[in-house]
Amino acid sequence: MAATGLLQRTATRLAALPRPGRMWRLVSRAIGDVLPKGLYARSLIIIIAPVVLLQSVIAYTFMERHWQLVTRRLSSAVTADVAALIDIYESYPQDKDSETLTRIANDRLNLDVDILKGAKLPPAGPRPFFSILDEALSDEIRRQIRRPYWIDTVGRSSLIEIRVSIPDGVMRVTARRSMAYASNSHIFLLWMSGSSLVLLGVAILFLRNQIKPILRLAAVAESFGKGREIEFRPRGAREVRQAGHAFIEMKRRIERAMEQRTTMLNGVSHDLRTIITRFKLSLALVEQTPEVEDLQRDVDEMSRMLEAYLAFARGDSGEVAVPTDMRALLEDLRTDVERLGAHVEAVEMEDHPQLTLRPDAMRRCLFNLAANAARYGETVAITGRREARAFLVSIDDDGPGIAPEQREEVFKPFVRLDDARQDAGGSGLGLSIARDIARAHGGDVSLHDSPLGGLRATVRIPA
Repeated sequence: MAATGLLQRTATRLAALPRPGRMWRLVSRAIGDVLPKGLYARSLIIIIAPVVLLQSVIAYTFMERHWQLVTRRLSSAVTADVAALIDIYESYPQDKDSETLTRIANDRLNLDVDILKGAKLPPAGPRPFFSILDEALSDEIRRQIRRPYWIDTVGRSSLIEIRVSIPDGVMRVTARRSMAYASNSHIFLLWMSGSSLVLLGVAILFLRNQIKPILRLAAVAESFGKGREIEFRPRGAREVRQAGHAFIEMKRRIERAMEQRTTMLNGVSHDLRTIITRFKLSLALVEQTPEVEDLQRDVDEMSRMLEAYLAFARGDSGEVAVPTDMRALLEDLRTDVERLGAHVEAVEMEDHPQLTLRPDAMRRCLFNLAANAARYGETVAITGRREARAFLVSIDDDGPGIAPEQREEVFKPFVRLDDARQDAGGSGLGLSIARDIARAHGGDVSLHDSPLGGLRATVRIPA
């Protein structure tokens, strides 16, 4: 029973471990979070990463094979010369003052030799943390001379000192560092790094020129989405120009469709207004009775509804976006709402922000929201504030509000609520027109709970 329970627990733990596919997704997601999101930065990584990897491999191969091999061979040659000097010293004892040995070492081998009779080797010092010369020279001395020794490869940067124990003292040999060490190998690394930096700089300049048309296309598309007039000429690589031409063609199709819709609606509105005018003239010529007055009110309401429908379908597409002072716009809105009989608190705003938008369309958007607030509340508060990349206009009221589950429904055309927000005399298009105008500017309209107890309508306008 215990073994069975152990097997079950083990199986459960194994089943709880993440699968390879899930692990790969987690790792990919973590790497994606770390990497930059911009196209320019990612393109730089695509260029720089292979170059750095290639240079690292080349540098490692050079250091491992060429540099160490040359250093070992040079160290072996110097060690062989020192071993030969020791053999000469021990084989020819008649040279008591070692003058001949010193002269031969200096003239033929470029080595300075001193015989320190009765001396001992200095205590071993700490070895350098990273020194190919120290390691190679020590190995060669142990292999060729096989005697107690002491070396100093870092005391004097241009010289190395080798001391070898001999029967009557110590032989001290001083040599130039370049004789045992490939001192010019770093020039290859410097040339490789310098040329790579130059090539990377050239690649970055060309890459920036290739990225600029893409950024320009993105900026133009964003401006077009905000309803602004744009001038755009495709540039850059062939694929980028193809995308630019496709955008221009799409823009033309949209503008042509909007123009056709506006022309059709103008014709329809003219015909319908003619018929409504006939109704009004006919009713004005007949005897004014209570029934006729009811018909006149119906005709007036029909006229207002027709204007609202046409305005909603037309979307005020003919207006040009211009820089607009938002404080002045909100102050005008405050005056218009006060004429409706509502109490409007002071407009709260820090400065005079300038936004590029269609002023008449935006004034109508804000007025629809403010008029809706004034219709159902006694107090209206208008607030404007700037965020990172947008400007927010909030309109609060102290009315009955709208249930959260119905706040998206009220933006649909011709939708009327059955509660206190039901528009008995309107066309059901006020909020729809407001959201349509806000989205035409690249923003949106959302509804929330108000600090005054009613409803807050927030218009977000891209800055």
